[in-house]
Amino acid sequence: MEMAFTPSPELYPFESRWFESSVGRVHYVDEGEGRPIVFSHGQPTWSFLYRKIILGLRDRFRCVAVDLPGFGFSVRPEGYGYTPKEHAVVLGELVDHLGLNDMIVMGQDWGGPIVLSVAASRSDRVSGVVLGNTWFWPGDLQFGIFGTLMSTGFMQRRIVEKNFFVETMMPRLARLPDEVMDHYRGVQATVEARRGLGEFPRQLTRSSSWLTDLSKAVAEQLGSKPALFVWGMKDFGFRAKRFVPRMRATFPDHVLVELPEAQHFIQEDAPDEIVAAIIDRFE
Repeated sequence: MEMAFTPSPELYPFESRWFESSVGRVHYVDEGEGRPIVFSHGQPTWSFLYRKIILGLRDRFRCVAVDLPGFGFSVRPEGYGYTPKEHAVVLGELVDHLGLNDMIVMGQDWGGPIVLSVAASRSDRVSGVVLGNTWFWPGDLQFGIFGTLMSTGFMQRRIVEKNFFVETMMPRLARLPDEVMDHYRGVQATVEARRGLGEFPRQLTRSSSWLTDLSKAVAEQLGSKPALFVWGMKDFGFRAKRFVPRMRATFPDHVLVELPEAQHFIQEDAPDEIVAAIIDRFE
C-alpha cells in the first residue's frame, strides 16, 4: 500500500531509498559517509525517530535507518507475521544488500533485539553496539502481564482501530509537538496500515523461545564488542535498575550514559546527549 503522508523536509530532510526485500518494498535512509551505524526502531515508530541523531552524526558516520515492514513507508505484506524474527530477517537482508562492514548497531525498544539478532549472525562485521531502553532476553512477569493485557481482543481493537500506541501511549511517554506527532500518525493513519502495531505486544510472550536463543547468541557472538548504553532514567517500563545490570554483565567493555530527563523515546528526549555519547565512544 502507498502512504499518502509526506514528511516535512524541515523535520525529515533525507532522501528516501528503497530496497526490494524478500517480503516486499522496504523504505530506509542512508546518510553520510564513513563507518556505518545501523539504527533499528521499535513500537510504534519508524526511521523518523532517529532524525536528530542522523543529523548530528552524518558528517562523521554513515547512518542507515530502516522502516521495518508494517511501519513508516515500508510494505504491509500479506501473510507477514510482523514477528521480531521476521523483522530481523528483513533488516539483515538490507545490511547484506548494502554490504555494511565495521558497523555499529543501535536499537531501542523492539529495535534492540531485532538489530542484535542481525548483528549476532554477522558478528565479524560488527565493531560496536549501542543500546537504550531495550532488552534481548525473555521478558519477566511485568512484561508478561503487559503482553497478555495488550493481547486481549479489547486492546487489540484499540491498538488497530484507535491507534492506541500512537494516540495514547506516545503522549504519556514523550512531550512531542503536534508537527512531530503528525509524523507518527501520518504513517499509521488507517486500520490497514496498523496491522503490525498489534503484533509487537503479543510477541512479548510469543517470542520467548526466540529471545532465549538470542540472549545466548548475543553473549557468545557480541559480548566482547565495545558497547554503549544510553538510558532514559524516567522510563518506568524500562527502569535502569531492572535492565542495565544484565546489559553490563553481557558486555564487559561498556560505557553507561544516563539520560536523567529522558523517558522511553530517548531519541526524542535526548538526541544531543546520544550524539555526543556515540561520538565520544566510537569516533
